[in-house]
Amino acid sequence: MKFVAVPLHMKFANAFVERHHRHSVAVRGCKFCIGALHDNELVGVAIVGRPVARHLQDGWTAEVLRVCVIDEAPKNVGSFLYARCRAAWLAMGGRKLVTYTLQSESGASLRGAGYRIIAERPARSGWDTPARRRGRVLDTDHQSKFRWEAGGDKNLEGDHPEGPPPPSQSDCDV
Repeated sequence: MKFVAVPLHMKFANAFVERHHRHSVAVRGCKFCIGALHDNELVGVAIVGRPVARHLQDGWTAEVLRVCVIDEAPKNVGSFLYARCRAAWLAMGGRKLVTYTLQSESGASLRGAGYRIIAERPARSGWDTPARRRGRVLDTDHQSKFRWEAGGDKNLEGDHPEGPPPPSQSDCDV
């Protein structure tokens, strides 16, 4: 199957996720979004942003927040999108790309794109804590997850010159 990668606006990618994803909802922000076209039809989207886990927010790490494909999509669309996310993040100077799946999901698309499991995360009761109140509770909050990392490339395994992290958005005059 031949797929074509296209850049997407976050609002468009989020609308696709809201319509087609089994269990996830729209994201609040992102670094970039990629669509997959097959025969000039959008069959999948990927949304990449800063890591949700605060300890991974080093400026060099990004997280694939959502990958969503339509039910009728040809095989390998998910792997295509994960691979394109990895290539785009490397092209932007990124060093690490992570994502999470429910332990009940196979992860075949991730393995097909060269990602590997690097951690198991236990189920949590949700994101609501006394220090940070959150009103939203998702079904996925109560399920164990795997953390995956893109692999097989020296650029993602720390073979970079030393230097300061990139500026945070709060350091930019916009």
